[in-house]
Amino acid sequence: MNLGQYLDNEKIILESDIIVKLENFASLLYEWNQIHNLTGAKTIDAIYVNIIDSLFPLTFIDRPKTLLDVGTGAGFPGLVLAIALPQTEVVLAEPLKKRVSFLKYAAMDLGLSNVSVEAKRVEKVEHEAFELISSRAVTNTKLLLDLTENISNGKTEYLFYKGSRVFDEIEDVQHQLVYDIVQKNQRNYLYIKNEQ
Repeated sequence: MNLGQYLDNEKIILESDIIVKLENFASLLYEWNQIHNLTGAKTIDAIYVNIIDSLFPLTFIDRPKTLLDVGTGAGFPGLVLAIALPQTEVVLAEPLKKRVSFLKYAAMDLGLSNVSVEAKRVEKVEHEAFELISSRAVTNTKLLLDLTENISNGKTEYLFYKGSRVFDEIEDVQHQLVYDIVQKNQRNYLYIKNEQ
């Protein structure tokens, strides 16, 4: 299946030039992954599955003007969202050097002028409050909220890509949050909405 078919199956509508950039990203990641072991997604199809996982929230979230992705790794979801949201200023926070090198190269190669890469842990990032903070497979929800406290405010929304533990994690913080959990296969997308 090509990426366009995957997108059609999930009812994710993107312009053709964005789909081409996503395919180019997949090829680039596949090549780099042969040498640098950046992700467990070892085939183009596996990379496409991760791209779809990253993009699926576009079917239910508001489009942010600014986005911080915590622990971007090989580009999921932050770099993928940056490709799909060219009007959004995207900051990718990733402390691991080989992944930082890939993210910087990919952003340059794909012509993503909306992306900057911070080669540091998220608690060291200095920026005005982001409209959306995303994270996949980094740490638990409460710690993510604590670590991003200095770069968020009452208008910040959060999009955390979680597994089955999301229901336990949300118990610690649910009394102070407005949120939805959108389930798709084994993925639980935790969408924490702003207080406005």
